[in-house]
Amino acid sequence: MQWSALTLEELGEAARSGAIAALPLGATEQHGPHLATGTDALIAERVVRAAAERTGDVVLPTLAYGCSLGHTSRWPGTLSLSPATLTAVVEDVGRWVHASGFRKLVIVNAHATNGPPCGSAILQLRHECPDLRLRFVTVADLTPELAAAFREDAPDFHANDAETSLLLHFDPDLVHLDRAVDEPDRTVGLVFQYAVPLTTESGVVGAPSKATPERGAKLFATAVDALAGLLEQARSERDPL
Repeated sequence: MQWSALTLEELGEAARSGAIAALPLGATEQHGPHLATGTDALIAERVVRAAAERTGDVVLPTLAYGCSLGHTSRWPGTLSLSPATLTAVVEDVGRWVHASGFRKLVIVNAHATNGPPCGSAILQLRHECPDLRLRFVTVADLTPELAAAFREDAPDFHANDAETSLLLHFDPDLVHLDRAVDEPDRTVGLVFQYAVPLTTESGVVGAPSKATPERGAKLFATAVDALAGLLEQARSERDPL
């Protein structure tokens, strides 16, 4: 049930059936010397598609640009939207999803700093479209177990064991483990937030050298199970009053 592969009649029928529109949201940014720049977008897309195959919901085209300003221009590869631009894009997508008849939109994110812009977009959409139900979730935070697994080697992880393992599982050609660099999370215990070049020399935070496709498969299965469960609950949920 991919939005871009459906006809207008099929989308109308899906909307009338109560299907959820799910938006995979990632980023295009440096992921160290060993991972593809599309890592976050790919993780979001794969998890959403697999979950929606179970639930029969509709997958919107992946939004592969995120708010990645913190990576700066220190390394090649990052294509960042400003916070205001990302907010506006998500608002526009939400308005058109609503115009097509859908009344539930779940944004499934795989890049940490997309959160604040999406939160602003949800506030605006909730005001403009009072009958549109919205939810923002991040793959790494779908369950407490996933949150712990993603942050096992670095609380403020980037291109780490978990992300590398996921790509080794579903797209190993995008991983170059021979180039992997491990760096500790230098932000632990600090008061302020810092741009990425002030926290890592390579662009990596964590231990990607420990990654395995087997761990990736387990993480992927857990994430898909959790998201499918959330979509099923969201589809059946009714307003409290």
